[in-house]
Amino acid sequence: MAKTKTTYFCQSCGTQTAQWMGQCKSCGEWNTIVEEIVDKGEEKKTWKEKGTKTEKTFALNIREINPLGEIRISTKNQELDRVLGGGIVPGSVILVGGEPGVGKSTLMLQVALKLDTIKILYVSGEESVSQVKLRAERIGIESDQCFILPETNTQKIFAHAKEIQPQLIVVDSVQTLQTPHVESSPGSISQIRETTFELIQYAKETNTPIILIGHITKEGVIAGPKILEHMVDVVLQFEGDRNHIYRILRANKNRFGSTAEIGIYEMQGAGLREVTNPSEVLITKKDELLSGNAIAATLEGVRPMLIEIQALVSTAVYGTPQRTATGFDAKRLNMLLAVLEKRAGFRLNMKDVFLNITGGIRVDDPAIDLAIVAAILSSNEDSAVPDNACFAGEVGLSGEIRAVNRVEQRIIEAEKLGFDVIFVSKYNKIKDTDHGIKIVRISKVEDIYRMLFQ
Repeated sequence: MAKTKTTYFCQSCGTQTAQWMGQCKSCGEWNTIVEEIVDKGEEKKTWKEKGTKTEKTFALNIREINPLGEIRISTKNQELDRVLGGGIVPGSVILVGGEPGVGKSTLMLQVALKLDTIKILYVSGEESVSQVKLRAERIGIESDQCFILPETNTQKIFAHAKEIQPQLIVVDSVQTLQTPHVESSPGSISQIRETTFELIQYAKETNTPIILIGHITKEGVIAGPKILEHMVDVVLQFEGDRNHIYRILRANKNRFGSTAEIGIYEMQGAGLREVTNPSEVLITKKDELLSGNAIAATLEGVRPMLIEIQALVSTAVYGTPQRTATGFDAKRLNMLLAVLEKRAGFRLNMKDVFLNITGGIRVDDPAIDLAIVAAILSSNEDSAVPDNACFAGEVGLSGEIRAVNRVEQRIIEAEKLGFDVIFVSKYNKIKDTDHGIKIVRISKVEDIYRMLFQ
């Protein structure tokens, strides 16, 4: 009988060590290294039947390889297709992570039920078939091509897949899977790595795409070894707050498309609704003008959208003024306040500044700097920004307004939503000058104050 092999893994970062240690040398966490059985000494069986002949592989010249072409499976979900780069590539493995209750299982079940033209195997390792059926009834979509399998053993999953012959497999979730080749509890480093490897092998050899739903840790990263994200083809992050109805789907890794795209959803009682025009839902409809509000024209991937910036400037109650930003980098907010203080002469060093991007989304586009400055000055002066104006410009350390990329797309989006004026940098080169919106070019931050509040 072969000898059982064991090793030690860090349950936080997945680092493998030869012996037990109190502290992981890789991530620095304490008491996270545990012993796991990696090989029981038995001959491993793949997902194929025993005795199946394996094809020989040969090295091919790259000129002799025939490309498959742009063959993708549309999910019938425009937001998901946009993030994936046009749809699901056959044979790819997609990992979807997010907070508990954010809507990962709901989104994947919606996709499985809407795709009624192909056969789908939905593997549920966390819920029973009756619980999945209750969610499907709440979503209100019926399908004859979706098969629910309550199973966690990978060999049994492959047996059912061979019988059903699905064209797409959804696994909820990868942390519940286990393989008989590894003797450790589900969710451990060894189990996650081995089961994912078996699923990837199945996907590549049968050209069947697989979607894996994964848990995340308290730090916000996908649970399991870091190599898990390197093994799969696409890593999607489903972001959102239970206190907000909107959800953001981002691509942290995509071998078949851009990682700059996002998808926006609205959580409703009947599931997730696609938000095709985020500008209309991210801008609050107000009956009266309020100070501290400004509209920014930003870009997420190739999608232009307008967002609302809210700022509140008040006298500091305590000795040290507060600087708080929600949905924006707090360090960049401090930089913008320093520019206003040093270059434009506004005394904000003893005032509290609170900044918020509405809708619960986070934006890293530097082109919203100009709107943030306008909102801060508006709150400081207690004078409202005109509701027909929006902004697109980056603020430099010397107080200059720098040019932003793809400014024409921002102008077109602002014009489409009914804005009359857009403030941009004078250094932006605009090819098409025949727009129905007035374009105001400025060069310094003090120009905003002079044009709007004097």
